[in-house]
Amino acid sequence: MNKTQIIKLFIIGIRLSLGILFVYAGIQKFKAQDPKPNTQTEVKEAQNELPSNVIKIKAYIGGLKQTGYFWPMLGVAEILCGALLISQVFALLGAVMLIPLTLNIFLFEVFLGGGDPMELFTHGLYFAANIALLVYAWPRLKLAFLTSDKKFKTLIS
Repeated sequence: MNKTQIIKLFIIGIRLSLGILFVYAGIQKFKAQDPKPNTQTEVKEAQNELPSNVIKIKAYIGGLKQTGYFWPMLGVAEILCGALLISQVFALLGAVMLIPLTLNIFLFEVFLGGGDPMELFTHGLYFAANIALLVYAWPRLKLAFLTSDKKFKTLIS
């Protein structure tokens, strides 16, 4: 095997890994939720026992769920991006669409995480893998995003 074939296999592995991960994560967004505490007193007692970052995480995710649409939409986006990555044919589209999701997951861990280095590493790895997919596909992306003014003007006129 030469170097080019090894890189292609590595990229396919990244696509499949990220794809399966995000399809699974998206499906989890639609699973039944834990029952909520019955009274405000139970909520306050539970919050007094939790670290501040956990309270922030619960408030953040709770807000996303309370909108009634964002949490399921996030699940659909994760499933769609994961399926596109798994397909290999539309993997570049999936990787481009996944950038905001992986960036948010990484920043969520940086700012709201509990400081666990392994969690930070894992979530950073998702983002880095997504960036690697885009770097690998840069020649194709360059054609889409970096067109000269002359080409752009002829396209719109």
